[in-house]
Amino acid sequence: METVSFTQMKDGTQEDYEFLHEKEEGYLNGTADRLLKELARQGEETLEGYKITRLEHGLQSATRAEREGADIDWIVSALLHDIGDALAPQNHDRMAAEIIRPFVREECAWVVEHHGLFQTYYYGHHYGWDRNARDKFKGHPHYQACADFCERWDQSSFDPGYESENLEHFAPMVREVFARKAYDADVVQDGVAKGLPPL
Repeated sequence: METVSFTQMKDGTQEDYEFLHEKEEGYLNGTADRLLKELARQGEETLEGYKITRLEHGLQSATRAEREGADIDWIVSALLHDIGDALAPQNHDRMAAEIIRPFVREECAWVVEHHGLFQTYYYGHHYGWDRNARDKFKGHPHYQACADFCERWDQSSFDPGYESENLEHFAPMVREVFARKAYDADVVQDGVAKGLPPL
């Protein structure tokens, strides 16, 4: 069989869906490599007006996380936190969070999902916005982790003079994380708040 027999999903047979399941497994196994390819592509475009590329921003963020002793979930989350910039510039944070959510600690996915709002602390007042809009999450178990993520790894990673690790350095970590069983309770650790490593 090279393709399914149906043109409408409701007409598919057991054989069709077993065939698709087999194909899908191979596709799922290629997720990490597709993400790495997208990151590499982001090295070809600058963050409009910034001094570095989108790729370099992710590499700097992940390098800072690694050098501070962060675990693999934080490092990969830092690397991929802006992966949605090109396709979803208005909600890139939520897009990135949904990409990593099945494979990292819930805390890390929450931080990536909310980092866009938390980042406005640094510049929102220049647009007449409430720079403290993040405070609506005060009391949330991951509030401090998100504030720390933005302060230590995100807002500080636009420096063309910073010597970050290259994408090849992080590729094995990305492959390891995305090889995990999706939504494994031992990985996701719903409700666990470890925070960032102490400085």
